[in-house]
Amino acid sequence: RIDKIYRMIEDCRYGIHDISRTELDEQTGLPRFNMPLELGVFLGAKRSDGKTQRNKKCLIVDTEPYRYQQFISDISGQDVQPHGSDPLAAIGLVRNWLRNSSDRTTIPGASVIRDRYLSFLDDLPEICEDLKLNPNELIFNDYTLAIAEWLKQED
Repeated sequence: RIDKIYRMIEDCRYGIHDISRTELDEQTGLPRFNMPLELGVFLGAKRSDGKTQRNKKCLIVDTEPYRYQQFISDISGQDVQPHGSDPLAAIGLVRNWLRNSSDRTTIPGASVIRDRYLSFLDDLPEICEDLKLNPNELIFNDYTLAIAEWLKQED
């Protein structure tokens, strides 16, 4: 699995890393640190010899400013952006970062993206019913399927 992550990171120019999920697992009493690990791999790849890798750009987000210093202090100096555990705020952060970091000029404004996201959430129960899924039990692949179905309906 780590080799797949290495390949994905090697192929990506942009990385968005949300390091906010640090709550303890009920069974083990330990946090899951997959996102900080992936951030470390991304930052390591960025420091490699290849020009393509050196041109990588990343956005790091957390729930509140400087909270990361309590559990991953070695990334001090990175511009970690707080989203306050608010998906709508995260949308704005990601949109604005992409607009500043990429050459794309056609990225809609944050309010347009937020409105589409809220529209998707309104439609999600019906989409799940059509797909015979429970919206409260969606795994990642189910969620992406629901998004794909919603996008088809939007066209």
